[in-house]
Amino acid sequence: MRVFLASIPLDETKIVVVGAGEPALAKLRLFLNSPADLVWFTPDGAPALLETPAGAPTPIMRTPDADDLTGARLVFIALHDVALARRIAEAARQLGAQANIVDQPGFSDFHTPALIDRDEVVVAVATGGNAPILGRDLRSRIEAVLPQGVASVARLAGELRGAVKESIPDFLDRRRFWERAFRSPAADLAADGRMAEARREMVRLLNVAATPRSEAAPGIVHIVGAGPGDPELLTLKALRALQDADVIIHDKLVSAEVLDRARRDAKRIYVGKSRGDHSVPQDQIEQLMIEEARAGHRVVRLKGGDPFVFGRGGEELEAVRAAGIEAIVVPGITAALACAASTGLPLTHRDHAQAVTFVTGQAKPGGQGADWTRLAAPNHTLAVYMGLGQAKEIASSLIAAGRDGATPVAVVENGSRPDQRTFKGRLDDLAALVARMDLTGPALLFIGETAALAVASDEHAMIEAAA
Repeated sequence: MRVFLASIPLDETKIVVVGAGEPALAKLRLFLNSPADLVWFTPDGAPALLETPAGAPTPIMRTPDADDLTGARLVFIALHDVALARRIAEAARQLGAQANIVDQPGFSDFHTPALIDRDEVVVAVATGGNAPILGRDLRSRIEAVLPQGVASVARLAGELRGAVKESIPDFLDRRRFWERAFRSPAADLAADGRMAEARREMVRLLNVAATPRSEAAPGIVHIVGAGPGDPELLTLKALRALQDADVIIHDKLVSAEVLDRARRDAKRIYVGKSRGDHSVPQDQIEQLMIEEARAGHRVVRLKGGDPFVFGRGGEELEAVRAAGIEAIVVPGITAALACAASTGLPLTHRDHAQAVTFVTGQAKPGGQGADWTRLAAPNHTLAVYMGLGQAKEIASSLIAAGRDGATPVAVVENGSRPDQRTFKGRLDDLAALVARMDLTGPALLFIGETAALAVASDEHAMIEAAA
């Protein structure tokens, strides 16, 4: 280890910043929301008014003297005059402060790491002053998986720290309690801003830990949209849920690339369905979710696309909540949005489509199907899920209702994935187009004027050849 990152409390701490340029302003911004006593000197003159951060202290337009530096803990110096900067740094050291001269790591007592500031939680990445841009890049990657509400989790832990220490005197038992607590529904609730519920759940966990019982504490269910298959289209919240899961119950439409982003040691349960082949009935899937959560596990029910767009997520949410188990829904990018984006097919367009409708071509057995008569209006894009087997009936119904047989259509298979295929045609030839594609993967039908704007697979080939 070449450097050591210390955590310095900022309450009643004096921090001095010297300089008026952007490097000095960057240091000021670090501490504007902290409890530190921030003092700012600008020997080079006043900063530009438009550049001065809101809430910054009034700049003192002179060089700081010994009295100004007395009592300072940290001094940041960003001046064009390097000799003056070194003199100020030496004066600060003699008075007990640590000095940092911007872009002069060899003359600095410490280096400023790349910081992720979540109030009570601060994460730092240091490169010893050698590669600050690399540090910032690593910070961005970490920030992408750090929950926005993690400070609320830390704040709740701080509130209960004394009570936990009093109730659980043994250090190892206390550590095990916090490990369970930070992987419990209480942490999820706090991160979601539901502090009163989180506090009640944390207190309940503490009562259980202080008076051990045989039954396991209940877990939590996250109903997560996996998106269309491209792992880079996962939401950050979905990625965090996958990396925290104890159990992952997933569908056929969830790609292997998405599952690769999950926690390695999580138990994985496949409950895939396809047309005419339901490997696990829906009621059994719901019961499985409930049983795993009752065993104290963090369960992720991972569904292709978005759980609430033809994904039966609503039924699963009702079942889990009826069982008295906490559930959180994490939306995903639904297939229509992903297929449209990856083929350049705008779902709405000022010239061609003033409305878009997501519709399923496969109704519940014995249930009422889509009203194609009401969906036959021109200047209206239809995104049809699970419509391959009914392509002929859909086209016939729309044409009978007045939709022009020459209306453009597009069929997108494996949207957003490397093996995506897109074919275009006319509404009156939709069934034959589906048959010619010899589809093996999940596919969506697009019907409407905007379908003509999609780039088909053979067009991609021509574009690449021309390039």
